[in-house]
Amino acid sequence: MSDAQSNLASLLWRAGERQGDRPAVIERSSVVHLAPLAARAGAVATVLVDHAVRPGDRVAVFLDRGADAVAALFGTYAAGAVAVVVNDRFRPRQIEHVLGHSGASVLLTTPEMLERQHRNLETAARVVFPDHLPKAASFAPVNRISPDLAQIIYTSGSTGLPKGVVFTHGALNAGIRAVSSYLELLPDDRVASLLPFSSVYGLNQVLTAVACGASLVVERSPVPHQMVVGLAEHGTTILAAVPPLWIQLLGVPDFREGALRGLRIAQNAGGHLSPEIVRRVRAALPDTRLFLQYGMTETFRGTYLPPEEIERRPGSMGRAMPDTEIMVLDDDEQPVADGSVGELVHRGPTIALGYWNDPEATSRTFRPHPQRPAGAPATERVVFSGDMVRRDADGYFFFVSRRDRMIKTMGFRVGPDEVADALHASGEIRETVIDAEPDPERGERIVAYVVLREDGSIQRLERFCRAELPSYSQPAQYVTRDQLPRLASGKYDLAAIRQGNPAHQT
Repeated sequence: MSDAQSNLASLLWRAGERQGDRPAVIERSSVVHLAPLAARAGAVATVLVDHAVRPGDRVAVFLDRGADAVAALFGTYAAGAVAVVVNDRFRPRQIEHVLGHSGASVLLTTPEMLERQHRNLETAARVVFPDHLPKAASFAPVNRISPDLAQIIYTSGSTGLPKGVVFTHGALNAGIRAVSSYLELLPDDRVASLLPFSSVYGLNQVLTAVACGASLVVERSPVPHQMVVGLAEHGTTILAAVPPLWIQLLGVPDFREGALRGLRIAQNAGGHLSPEIVRRVRAALPDTRLFLQYGMTETFRGTYLPPEEIERRPGSMGRAMPDTEIMVLDDDEQPVADGSVGELVHRGPTIALGYWNDPEATSRTFRPHPQRPAGAPATERVVFSGDMVRRDADGYFFFVSRRDRMIKTMGFRVGPDEVADALHASGEIRETVIDAEPDPERGERIVAYVVLREDGSIQRLERFCRAELPSYSQPAQYVTRDQLPRLASGKYDLAAIRQGNPAHQT
């Protein structure tokens, strides 16, 4: 794709022109074809321009997964604006942060989405309801070139509330090409959408389906059995899931007994899938090619393990995806020998620009290439992942540990400080330390050690967290302590805290 065609909206516009009568988004009760979807996105773009949205302005999309959300996303791209998709599981605290931090001038949502919140949102963004807009309009996408901003993807950070990862049109286009290439996606595919559009993994399904002219099968039921029924009913051929979701699906008899054997490709990302779970998934899907993948929001995707390598290399993260270099470096930013442990460093065209309005965090993660090849741009940045890995002699990678304290739960990365901030905001506690324990279904479970105020209540604390935090960020266990021991350095002594005698557990 040339720079003159780099606006991501062109993916949908071209698909609508060439294959307009093909199904684009399939839901339980409706099917929207490519041409009407492009026209719907054109209507969104027209209204945004009428609202004085200009190229580079931020537009937030807070909608249920489905055709309207896809149209809103591509309409935002078409207007030249920067899309900010808000996780539909966020509560007011997170929504307001995303809107304020991104500087979104418009919020595309519905009255129903707003009514689900336990209080009114406080935001300067102008609220626009897409379901009140015309169903179609002709609109020529604003010219965007590869370096222009396309999207800010918010992901929970270790410093507190969600932080925004900034992607260009060029980086997202490169990610689409790489993933579509190694998965060998086809126009006849029906791609399951089970994951939030706000995540880079869920967005991947949307963009690759549109780019290939495939159909996106949206299943919103949280009930695993209903998921299986819906995906089977629509002849789904591509399924992407995170480890907790695979475990849920394996608990459905119909899944284990072949209800989804029409799948051509299955994918895992968002966390490590144990060899035992891999074995069970493959037993349930014997004719399906299973790809195990690794990535982080900041890089779109990093590595993949081809299906034919799964038995030969159990536990492997795979090899670098096309047009990507994965380095393993020591603390001095020097390459380590094969078999030794070092930090995974990602180089390639899918890398984000950095974190929105956070130069300090950007400089820690997005750094100059320490082993810059001759002829490479001096301005090139690579991503230091914080993941400690080792590489074998054949170029396959194996995860060892994390440098930081990020909690990987239910397919999400949760910053302990974000959870602690919410607990403190409740007014029920004096101190807290957020920890995590292994959990076979969640990956990790969040444990909150708390010292209550004299009039504090665990019950009120739990109610507050249910209202203010997404379900995946809520502690699975609250453990009260009379005090939280500290080390000589002043930091909390986590080992001592874990061993203490709890006054209360839930």
